Amino acid sequence: MVDWRLFEPLFNYARKKSLWIVSFCTGCGGIEMPPLMTSRYDLERFGMMPDPSPRQYDLFLITGYVTPKTLKRIIITYEMAPDPKYVLAHGSCPLNGGIYWDAYNAIKHLDKYIPVDVVIAGCMPRPEAVMDGIQKIMEMIENGTADGWKRYKENYEWYKKNQDELFGEGWREREARRWIPWLMDKKKEE
Repeated sequence: MVDWRLFEPLFNYARKKSLWIVSFCTGCGGIEMPPLMTSRYDLERFGMMPDPSPRQYDLFLITGYVTPKTLKRIIITYEMAPDPKYVLAHGSCPLNGGIYWDAYNAIKHLDKYIPVDVVIAGCMPRPEAVMDGIQKIMEMIENGTADGWKRYKENYEWYKKNQDELFGEGWREREARRWIPWLMDKKKEE
């Protein structure tokens, strides 16, 4: 029997070199993404590619303010991805609300609802700061300290409690009923 944990350093090295990115551009942070992908900063040289599929990404970028409505999509998108997955909060808004700190419908602490591995402060952080944040998360992946996906599993009840306090219990089922009624009808038939 092979003990696959022995190969974990090799797996982490490979993970760091082939990150697929899903960007959840909820605010002005999205404007900093195109320069990162073009020739000036050339993020692809680090083995990164944008990926439109929430079921296949490794790195989840939250770029801007978060409202309760968008937070539901962020949580569902986070939970759809396979492990290991990493979250990079981009800008002050996901960290503390940023310029919307006193707005009634801005989420002030994204890390209460999903684990955040790296936070890039600033309004808006420049592409150089985003590159630094991405290099930091790459280092954390290689040395095994980017463990938000493990923390989410271990502390799921705490995250779920915070989510339920904001949205009310049963919010996932209500969302599913709203967005995919054919699936809910199929469940009733079974």
